[in-house]
Amino acid sequence: MSFYSVIELASLGLKKFGNNVLISRYARLNNPGNITIGDNVRIDDFSILSSGSEPFILEDNIHISAGVYIYGQNGFHMKSFSNISPGSKIFTQSDTFNGDFLIGPMAPIEYRCIYGSSLVIEKHVIIGAGSIVLPGAKFGEGVAIGANSLVKEECMEWSIYAGSPVKFIKERSKKLLELEKKVL
Repeated sequence: MSFYSVIELASLGLKKFGNNVLISRYARLNNPGNITIGDNVRIDDFSILSSGSEPFILEDNIHISAGVYIYGQNGFHMKSFSNISPGSKIFTQSDTFNGDFLIGPMAPIEYRCIYGSSLVIEKHVIIGAGSIVLPGAKFGEGVAIGANSLVKEECMEWSIYAGSPVKFIKERSKKLLELEKKVL
């Protein structure tokens, strides 16, 4: 995998970036001037990070795997030690699909009904491969989402969820908090 050098990262126009930031040359950043990236962050091939006017923040020790799409027009904040697995798609806004409105960016705005909210992914969250996150989802600290899941509601901290839509499976171990202390 080929990553941008520090000099190339500076030329991308990011709002801010930290140390040990690895962004694939095949990743796409839309509106990079609104994207803040912390230390020890890796973004793999074919990922798209699309920021709107609201803050788009990636804290420290984060991995965004290949083929992840994050549409953060309403704001996106991914806290430290969190990961998004390959092929996952995250939306902070969407058209209303009930048939009362037109949909898509080519329809005049006065005939559309767009809803959404900022998304915060708390510390130590893992989103499994191929999962879809819709506007209104909430991730408490330590949440684990199984592969190919659909998340559209609140997931309580230190819990494991899976399915379409997600359902609570069981509590998640907190042993990784001890490992975090060793890393820091």
